[in-house]
Amino acid sequence: MVSAKFWSLSVMNKYAAFAALALSASVVCASSLDTLEVFLKSTKSGRADFTQVVTPPAKAGQTSVRSKTSKGQFSFVRPTRFRFDYLKPFPQVIVADGQTLWLYDADLEQVTARKQTQALGSTPAALVATAVDLSALQKEFSIEAQADADGLQWVQATPKNRESTIQSVRMGLRADGAQVSLGKLEIFDAMGQRSVLSFDQFEVNPSNLGAAQFNFAPPKGVSVIRP
Repeated sequence: MVSAKFWSLSVMNKYAAFAALALSASVVCASSLDTLEVFLKSTKSGRADFTQVVTPPAKAGQTSVRSKTSKGQFSFVRPTRFRFDYLKPFPQVIVADGQTLWLYDADLEQVTARKQTQALGSTPAALVATAVDLSALQKEFSIEAQADADGLQWVQATPKNRESTIQSVRMGLRADGAQVSLGKLEIFDAMGQRSVLSFDQFEVNPSNLGAAQFNFAPPKGVSVIRP
């Protein structure tokens, strides 16, 4: 027969274990959100190489889907400027210069220009390059800390705008002392497509990254569309 004392100790040990797990989870969550806050406040600018893998949703009857991989360079200066230069397999440029969001497709010889304030908002760019602190980000997104994985601290952001084309974004941050850089960005859109951007050689606050590098002028001979 199990003694009352042993049963009491056993129950207490279980509660202690549950409490330890709960405390551990809360520390992980706090750490992830704290790291995001440091990234938004302290990483004023950045530059990195990136690889993007886009996987479409599987259609009925499909057992596998084919992903598409692109490579390029990414840079930003908070709170209004960022640039994606896609180099492979097809050249494409996405630039926010503070006033206008430009999308240049070299193969189509076409430029699309939108007002930046209308085009951003609840987009991945707001997470990475335009938000200045966590409270500003929480106006557009519901932010949830997640468990660390792959050497990164993860948070998930879900747009509050129900009409957003983005379903959710997972952001993997890498903390190196007082510096925080972006390791991965996983984007799930409303159509079920998954896009994963992996960042390498991330430079935090590079001294030679200025506003002039985010200027864009449509090349001669291309059509310019302003929706």
